[in-house]
Amino acid sequence: MKIGNVPYRSVWVDQDDGWSVHIFDQTRLPWALDILRLTERDQVAQAIRSMQVRGAPLIGAVAAYGLALALRVDASDAAMERDAALLADTRPTAINLRWAIERMLARLRPLPAEARVAAAYDEAGRICDEDAAQNEAIGRHGLSLIQEIAARRGEGATVNILTHCNAGWIATVDWGTALAPIYMAHDGGLKVHVWVDETRPRNQGAALTAWELGSHGVPHTVVADNAGGHLMQHGSVDLVIVGTDRVTRGGDVANKIGTYLKALAAHDNGVPFWVALPSTTIDWRVTDGLTEIPIEERAGAEVTSVTGQTEDGRVETVRVTPPGSRAANPAFDVTPARLVTGLITERGLCAASQLGLAGLFPEHAEA
Repeated sequence: MKIGNVPYRSVWVDQDDGWSVHIFDQTRLPWALDILRLTERDQVAQAIRSMQVRGAPLIGAVAAYGLALALRVDASDAAMERDAALLADTRPTAINLRWAIERMLARLRPLPAEARVAAAYDEAGRICDEDAAQNEAIGRHGLSLIQEIAARRGEGATVNILTHCNAGWIATVDWGTALAPIYMAHDGGLKVHVWVDETRPRNQGAALTAWELGSHGVPHTVVADNAGGHLMQHGSVDLVIVGTDRVTRGGDVANKIGTYLKALAAHDNGVPFWVALPSTTIDWRVTDGLTEIPIEERAGAEVTSVTGQTEDGRVETVRVTPPGSRAANPAFDVTPARLVTGLITERGLCAASQLGLAGLFPEHAEA
């Protein structure tokens, strides 16, 4: 995707030194476009924990490069296993993180120490290239859903799509998941409008999704998280598309907190609720999302405070609750498969069920 007509991916290796890694500091968006240079494992771990880099597919890709950076210091068996475990533990819910680290180890373990650094960079690059290709395919398959609604609504009608959190290109290596079909519809001349949930407490929708859509010229409106049900009741939403951090083999979906409530509202109002994901987000080892997916509990300060830009351009954080009030901050919730209309993957559309997923990914049917 492009920023100011300059093409970017969300993570890349420095072209001059050939080894350091660059990412956007997403905690600074939309007020500033800061590019971070990562040179060591601990910087990568901190970037993931602090959400300077976030989005399940992108976390996995950046962690893969984090292991490559660690191997530059010590490529021994013991150090590699230690560094891999540290990186894998930085965020518990997003399965792409553990998947990427396990894939890296599968490539690196058989190699002698002196061959591991080059192989690690090569494998991390492959992970990035595959993610970009998968998300482009997700866009093509999801586009058919928007085209179908547009054809039904008639020439000149606008298709209204609601999304939650940020599942655009800065949450992946490129293209995005939930936003990829929207970009393709817009670029193809279809009239689309996006309702953007603010996504408290970190406001990824208001800050990141709105920034992405605005940069690409896609019409959109930011709404409070609690407005979605009202919009659906009044026929203002044709389709909901969200991303996900983990999907079980049975089709349960873990995504940013508040997704479950949108699925309930969509179900009650007959609005299609689709989830877009690359196959790397499927956890084939888990069946019951409610009991088996770990839900990250983040700091209460994310709830009690809010960050924004003042009228004179300063970025400030202010408290929004009484000093004595405690805050709970579960970062994700689980939407049961029964509330999901279907899944949009790089191989096509399918039901949110074990049978539906097995039809697209038969190699995992017996996992």
